[in-house]
Amino acid sequence: MKWYRLIGAYLRAYWRFAAAQALFALIFALVLFLYGAPAEAALYAAVLCALVGAALLALHFRRYLRRRQERMTAMENLTVADGPLPAAADPGEEDFRQMAERLRREYAALDERQQTSRRELMDWFTAWVHQIKTPIAVMDLTLQAEDTPEHRALEAELFRVRQYADMALNYLRLDEGGSDLVIRPCALDGVIRQCVHKFAPQFVQKRLYLRYDGCDVTVLTDEKWLAFIIGQLLSNAVKYTDTGGVTVTVEPGPVLRIADTGIGIAAEDLPRIFEKGFTGYNGRTDRTATGLGLYLCRRAADMLHHRLWAQSEPGAGSVFCLDLHRDELGVE
Repeated sequence: MKWYRLIGAYLRAYWRFAAAQALFALIFALVLFLYGAPAEAALYAAVLCALVGAALLALHFRRYLRRRQERMTAMENLTVADGPLPAAADPGEEDFRQMAERLRREYAALDERQQTSRRELMDWFTAWVHQIKTPIAVMDLTLQAEDTPEHRALEAELFRVRQYADMALNYLRLDEGGSDLVIRPCALDGVIRQCVHKFAPQFVQKRLYLRYDGCDVTVLTDEKWLAFIIGQLLSNAVKYTDTGGVTVTVEPGPVLRIADTGIGIAAEDLPRIFEKGFTGYNGRTDRTATGLGLYLCRRAADMLHHRLWAQSEPGAGSVFCLDLHRDELGVE
């Protein structure tokens, strides 16, 4: 805050103190004058009182600035868990200090309850996802016993059920931040082939091609979350492609490109495709779209410090690019 604003704020808060100092000086001079003291003496006494009052006011203003700086510093560094509040200068400030301490304790207790509830929800949901995988695996084996168009269609839907369960679990894990990350060098080719193999039945069912020539690139990332991003991008490519197929390439950088020949994305929708819950024109056409897949991809990419972007034209397919470049770290 600028100096004149500080002075203005101080005077608005303590104008009664300054007015009282001036009134006392005036009363003192008036009493001397009424008792027959020379006017010069009364004026001299009034000036002395005014000077003393001004000095006291300046000292009080200096203390006010120091106290205000302490409060601003405490506000910037204030945490819910700890950190002392500035000491109170008078009973009024002490009352407000106790109120702030009580609110902080209540907020900390509420935050702890919420964290406990979230951990319990995470544990329950994790257990549910692992438990639901057992009947999914049983149904998958049952459907594989007979190769018919109906069974293949049911297998595709069952694959989507498994994918949605994993997506829900990853949605919760993203809020845990870096606690779930294991950053280390990993072979990009192995991660891509793992994802391609996982989605191979989907490509076969829709009679789509998938082109990937392999690569010999090592990237510094979290393998599990990178596989999640690639898998989600492949899932979207298959979902919105009816003819043609998908091409996966790794360009220098390295930059991973997943290009499809699908329906593409409208120009007005392209800037918002990574927003939570945004489905755009394609989502309104496909009522099963949730608007979470690309949002989770962006969240995961940001967590890994990988840049993710898209290029697309309606009717001409889409290209999703994931920049896996990381600056080399050295020891100084």
